[in-house]
Amino acid sequence: MLAVFAVIGIRLVVLQAVDTPAYAGGGVGNRLSRVELPAPRGSIEDRNGAPLARSVEARYVFVDPTLVKDRTETAKLLSPLLGIPVSELAEKMKRQGGLQFRYLARGVDIAQAKQIEALELAGIGTHRDERREVPGGDLAANLVGFTSPDMDGLEGLEARYDDVLRGQDGRWVYEAGAGDLDAPIPGGYSQTTAPRPGSSLVLTTDRDLQFQVQQILSRQMAQTRGAIGAAVVLDVKTGEVLAQASNPTYNAASPDQSRPTDWEDAATSFVVDPGSVHKAITYGAALQEGVITPDSAWPVANTITRGGVTFRDTHPAEGKKLSVAGMLAYSSNVGTIEIGDRLGPDRLIDYQKRFGLGQPTGEGMPGEASGRLLPADQWSGSSYGSVPIGHSVDATPLQMAAAYATIANDGTYVQPHLIKEVVGADGKRTPAAAPVTRSVLSPSNAAALRTLLEAVTTVDGATGLAAAVPGYRIAGKTGTGLRYVNGKQQPGEVGSFIGMAPAEAPRYVVAVFVWNPEGGGGAVVAPAFREMMGFTLRHYRVPPSRGKSPNFEVFPR
Repeated sequence: MLAVFAVIGIRLVVLQAVDTPAYAGGGVGNRLSRVELPAPRGSIEDRNGAPLARSVEARYVFVDPTLVKDRTETAKLLSPLLGIPVSELAEKMKRQGGLQFRYLARGVDIAQAKQIEALELAGIGTHRDERREVPGGDLAANLVGFTSPDMDGLEGLEARYDDVLRGQDGRWVYEAGAGDLDAPIPGGYSQTTAPRPGSSLVLTTDRDLQFQVQQILSRQMAQTRGAIGAAVVLDVKTGEVLAQASNPTYNAASPDQSRPTDWEDAATSFVVDPGSVHKAITYGAALQEGVITPDSAWPVANTITRGGVTFRDTHPAEGKKLSVAGMLAYSSNVGTIEIGDRLGPDRLIDYQKRFGLGQPTGEGMPGEASGRLLPADQWSGSSYGSVPIGHSVDATPLQMAAAYATIANDGTYVQPHLIKEVVGADGKRTPAAAPVTRSVLSPSNAAALRTLLEAVTTVDGATGLAAAVPGYRIAGKTGTGLRYVNGKQQPGEVGSFIGMAPAEAPRYVVAVFVWNPEGGGGAVVAPAFREMMGFTLRHYRVPPSRGKSPNFEVFPR
């Protein structure tokens, strides 16, 4: 018996003196509660700091199913405050093993959360959360995108720059009592890891201009059914995207109320064969290679055949001598194909690449399409007719806008881009990487091409008269193309107009594309361009052109 008592005594000494820290630590571990501290997500702002998407403080409502006394009655009290059916709430409150936490609602207004707290419902609690707020609703929605309730970027820039915008959540670990005493123990264990907020994106877009461009595009397309439209406004010198609109669009605050196809950014995902707006690339290459001069002219037939396919002009020259200005003004397929013959496939493809076709621009939007160029070894006989006039070529509206900005910028290509800078949680500003630039045309040839493109909006009977902006010289080009999906031609046509102003010293390029499955897209784009460019010039207080466009001799003797 003495030996037994001696063993027990020794064991008591070991437990109370030697093993005390281990047992105490184990006891604390059983009493610890953990609360996630959400890190605020960075905002997305326009170039002037106006918020396009931002996070606001909110609350989440959670349930510990093991503590709920009456699921149905609790659900009835919460339903009107959360706007969630009683049956759905009651289902979430069901006990499942030892599960002690389940979200009932995210992003709840603070005032509503206080009302819920005042009910003092067993097993129901609230804690700090955030909610993504989109002040403009559909403003730049196709660019900005949206997040999940857990603040994960799902579409647009929210998805593309999710790693920049999201922060690092923190955690509060504290010692709490059990049952009715489930609260932090004064003087007990408590450790807080502070959350690290995410960084903010500052875009190159201008909120006011973006709004107007979207309104104009929507208004002009109201007369079409099932159509898709895109509009882009570029700063010629910097490559900054000042506005980029899609139609149809959606409310980014409630994306579940729209179709997934409405979320797409048409300027970077909508691939078409551009049609006659591509002719500016063909003429630019020909000027640079010395194939033509601004004064070139030759007799142009009404039709031309390549590979058994006959190409026609909508404004027949009847075999008369036609100037290159006249070819652009009347969008001559025959004249352009003859220029393409002089260039040859290799040189034309080389300039298509220099102008930015065949590869994504890297503007910043996720899933940007690359378009497609037809390699010279895959040209058929008819390709010699179709490629120079913008068929058998795939491009996006943004790619074509950047090509025209190259002409406007004295022949230097500047990569279009959406991100201006990143602002850290500490306020430190980090400018975006400098855009890619390259020389495509000489300044003199770019200027000559701009002058020739003025014929499109000034010559009697020219295709772009409806795009003229009073008081300003406009250089641009109309286009009628086709849309293909998975290699299959779609019904209708793609109308387009891309132009720059003031033509004598361009500052902005505006591109408008509209696919109408019922045809007639061209009737929409020129008036839309006129409104968009007119507003852009007034918005940035660009003085009217002092001189007038030259008088072009279309049919020289």
